[in-house]
Amino acid sequence: MNQFFRPKQTVFFFICLGISLLVLLFTYAKLSLQPVTPVAQNMPAVERGSIVDRSGFPLAVQTNFYHVGVSVKNIRDSEKIKTRFANDVAPLLEMLPEEVLEIINTNKTFVYLKKKINQTEYEPLKKLTDEKGYNFVSYEKIPGRNYPNHALASQLIGYMGDDGRGLAGIEFSQQSVLSPSGTDENGEPLQGRNVFLSIDANLQYKLEQVAQKTMNETQAESMMLIAADCTNGEVLSYISLPSADLNEYGMSSIASKVDRPAMTAYEPGSVFKIFTVGIVYDEHGISPNDSFLCDGMYEKRIAGGETIRIKCLEHHGWCTPKDGLRYSCNDVLGQISDRISEDEFMARIRMLGFGTKTGVELPGETSGSVKDTSSTLWSARSKPTIAIGQEISVSALQMVQAATSIGNGGIPVQLSFIHKITNKDGTTYYEHEPQYKNRVFSKNTADYILSCMETTAKSGTGSRANLRDVDIGVKTGTAQMADKEHGGYSDTDFLSSCIAIFPVDEPQIVLYIVVEKAKGETYGGRIVAPVIGQAADIIIDHLGMSRGGAASLEHSGVITISSSRGMEIGSVVPDFTGKSKKELLPLMERTDIRLNINGSGWVTSQSPEPGTPVTENMVIELNLE
Repeated sequence: MNQFFRPKQTVFFFICLGISLLVLLFTYAKLSLQPVTPVAQNMPAVERGSIVDRSGFPLAVQTNFYHVGVSVKNIRDSEKIKTRFANDVAPLLEMLPEEVLEIINTNKTFVYLKKKINQTEYEPLKKLTDEKGYNFVSYEKIPGRNYPNHALASQLIGYMGDDGRGLAGIEFSQQSVLSPSGTDENGEPLQGRNVFLSIDANLQYKLEQVAQKTMNETQAESMMLIAADCTNGEVLSYISLPSADLNEYGMSSIASKVDRPAMTAYEPGSVFKIFTVGIVYDEHGISPNDSFLCDGMYEKRIAGGETIRIKCLEHHGWCTPKDGLRYSCNDVLGQISDRISEDEFMARIRMLGFGTKTGVELPGETSGSVKDTSSTLWSARSKPTIAIGQEISVSALQMVQAATSIGNGGIPVQLSFIHKITNKDGTTYYEHEPQYKNRVFSKNTADYILSCMETTAKSGTGSRANLRDVDIGVKTGTAQMADKEHGGYSDTDFLSSCIAIFPVDEPQIVLYIVVEKAKGETYGGRIVAPVIGQAADIIIDHLGMSRGGAASLEHSGVITISSSRGMEIGSVVPDFTGKSKKELLPLMERTDIRLNINGSGWVTSQSPEPGTPVTENMVIELNLE
């Protein structure tokens, strides 16, 4: 007999294995027959911080959602109970009884009846299932996000997924601030901090109205608008259209989720000419009184007998550098580019920040594309072509940040979307301070470019942006877009743009607008410059900037401010009807209650009812219209 073959041990082994299997089967059967108790999961210890505008107006706030589950295997007297259950819960879930039955009539042991119902839907449903004894229903509480203003600044704010993590925008980039991990010195979980954005929600709304109107009138495919304070770098308005309703993010189109000002790289066209003139002027390659002859074509003979030709739209005759910008003359700009070496020109372009991410608090930012003079892609045509805004790709954020150097006396300012960050108790955790970059232009050069832009607004291609009572400097641009299907440039697709800096005498705002693939009229001076004028007017009035034509009024110097206290909650829930969001803001700092705000405007309904005793960790749901 083989020494390794032992019958008694083998039989004993299989007996033990059989007993183990029987125990496992018995345990599984016992657990499967246990009824499921409808218990909502506890909220995570850390509550996610809110995202608000610079004045505290709520843009993204914490809320609760619930997944409604049904353990089908635990429904006894199956058909009778199912029918009664479907008739009871369908109205509360805004479903038909037939839809409920279709979901629960399945071979699966567990199904979700509906996902992500809000607190207002959950409370009466939970009460009904408890009273009716429907112990086969369970509720899974998940942390959620409510975006009271829907699509307002949607690409900037971003979106939080079902797992409690940000998926885009500030929700993503500030994940560790909004929902930190770890504990404090007392071992308590760190609480989420509130992020105050640099944008002004009211200004954002007004400018989005203007932008949407422009989109409709031009039948454009997309549009970008950025307004930034060139003295401190804070972005006051940030628009990318089309935009997504953040409360319906999953159903939004891909195009509406794209953060174009940060992610899209494109050829800027003639707007870029202000930087070309600034660079060559700063290098003493040109002076204000230099003259260049525009005969409708920039021509330059190069080695080998080849001639470079860049067409100009007009025959402008003799022009100074200022005239070259005023008429957006390709011929003059090509000649100006001859006054600087290739390496020096490209080095100065990189100093302005092109070819590098700006480093703002947004994910997915593009670096754009700046050619290297040693690259095989570089040709004798590259320098004069880049001088007029082609053969280089940029982002809208790069254009604005580079323009801050003109408005800020030659020193660029780091752009930022965060005004401040506060702890849960309202104390300041971080406050934005301007970050100034290395000087790229002399003060004299910055002033000269600004004077050229002012002339362009008064009597050049940007005259439709002229404000009359506030001096504004502008530069327009129209760029043919790349034909991705056939190569080269498209004859039908254009990128129309305009950049502005104002007031000229004491620059404060950089405003940049880009309209992509407009139908019909495409010249930036005709379709974008007027929008720059409208937007600048709104910004000036909103910020209370002085106007040259405004009448002077005599005032006693005494200002009466009416007392306006925020809402307070005592021992019972008050009547919130008719209250505005601003009046509700102080309550969002309370740690003993949770306030869920749905919609925007004024409170039209609430849960629980006024007069309900206040309990610890009570959730108050407010619906605004």
